[in-house]
Amino acid sequence: MISFEGVTKRYPDGTVAVDDLSLEVPAGTLTVFVGPSGCGKTTSMRMINRMIEPSSGTLTVDGKDVTKIDAVKLRLGIGYVIQSAGLMPHLKVIDNVATVPMLKGESRRSARKNALGVLERVGLDPKLANRYPAQLSGGQQQRVGVARALAADPPILLMDEPFSAVDPVVREELQTEILRLQSELRKTIVFVTHDIDEAITLGEKVAVFGRGGVLQQYDAPQRLLSNPANDFVAGFIGADRGYRGLQFTPGTGLPLHDIRTVAEEDVDALELGEGDWVLVTRPDGSPYAWMDRAGVALHRDGKSLYDSTIAGGSLFTPDGTLRLAMDAALSSPSGLGVAIDADRQVIGGVTAEDVIEALKTRPRDPWAGQTS
Repeated sequence: MISFEGVTKRYPDGTVAVDDLSLEVPAGTLTVFVGPSGCGKTTSMRMINRMIEPSSGTLTVDGKDVTKIDAVKLRLGIGYVIQSAGLMPHLKVIDNVATVPMLKGESRRSARKNALGVLERVGLDPKLANRYPAQLSGGQQQRVGVARALAADPPILLMDEPFSAVDPVVREELQTEILRLQSELRKTIVFVTHDIDEAITLGEKVAVFGRGGVLQQYDAPQRLLSNPANDFVAGFIGADRGYRGLQFTPGTGLPLHDIRTVAEEDVDALELGEGDWVLVTRPDGSPYAWMDRAGVALHRDGKSLYDSTIAGGSLFTPDGTLRLAMDAALSSPSGLGVAIDADRQVIGGVTAEDVIEALKTRPRDPWAGQTS
């Protein structure tokens, strides 16, 4: 467990970066520090491994005051992932990952062998082990950074805005990867970000910092969305917090409506009336594109199906959340979100009205009436 008790960081010029911070990060959980630039979130995280020394208060790791522990020894037991990976450009990937185990006394041969396993664990092809960082994509470099932090199997992992330098698609992939790894490893992770959506997606608990390094709220993401502590938190989360809160409500049991489907090779034979929609499926039965009468006409003109609306944005799995169901329905031109099974076969459609009806009977805030 990581514990802050009245921790303050004040610089010689009088600037207060963190002001009287008290919170506990339970062992084996992923906690996110979030807030605008200059709010003290990164300073707070860096005090954990003494890259920044606290001015006052007590910061403990597993009950031990970090200021009483040798800084090098402390850091060797804490994994650290930074923005843009921070890899050593002159070392191959495998040697970047093996760095900390070797510093702790493990032989180069053993450390490199174990590094291959860690690379696989973070979703990288071991064939990349002998490349240099510059030969990798941004997302691959960031995975190597995570692998390096995990290589010595530290109980604590600090992640300082690790995904902010990659594009949105890669960022989502890396977020999914972190959640998968955490479900397997149960590390104590402190993750810093300025992105509230990332914080809500990843965090088991989220600490929202405000200007002057003051903690505004420390709560589970569900409660953060439904019960912001003050105007600052509500404003920082954004006006659509009610909609985003649907991601914590299961979508199981929604009624599924029939969807008219047609195989891709049979599109030319379609006869559709005004306002009619049909879901085109691939040869394996998975959804491909929504088409209306205009789309069919385009296809007969020799145009690709990609000239009409693609169904990928309106997919939903019945074991998903109400937010996914609502998004699927709203993003579908037909008004039906496409429900698919584990094999990506179409099993029906869901409407926005179904989701609204479900909200009448399903509690969205299981913490209502409780204190955090």
